[in-house]
Amino acid sequence: MGLFTVAEAREELARLLPVLDELVRLRADAAELCASLAPDGPPTPLGGLPEMKAAQARLDDLMTTVQRTGAELKGFAPLLVDFPADLDGVPVLLCWLEGDTELAWYHRADLGFAGRRRLDC
Repeated sequence: MGLFTVAEAREELARLLPVLDELVRLRADAAELCASLAPDGPPTPLGGLPEMKAAQARLDDLMTTVQRTGAELKGFAPLLVDFPADLDGVPVLLCWLEGDTELAWYHRADLGFAGRRRLDC
């Protein structure tokens, strides 16, 4: 997969937001189902083992959908999605973190999340 421009990454993120929203919802459901399946786990109206397996399968599908765009799913809880890019000749990752309202951050590929900075554009 190639590199994204900032505009392309923002467009792709807009297309991915429904997928990411479903990931967040299913992540919570899977956590609740998993807790209920533990010995002496609290019951849940979400179901049991079949529903847990279905949630896991759907989560896998959704994560694959994200990866197929060329974006990189770097975190699951919270969700962290990086879009490989180049800013002024420097390899960067345009960075979206669950809760962000837009794609407004980046970090150099070699620095990781600790080097996160706000985009100027």
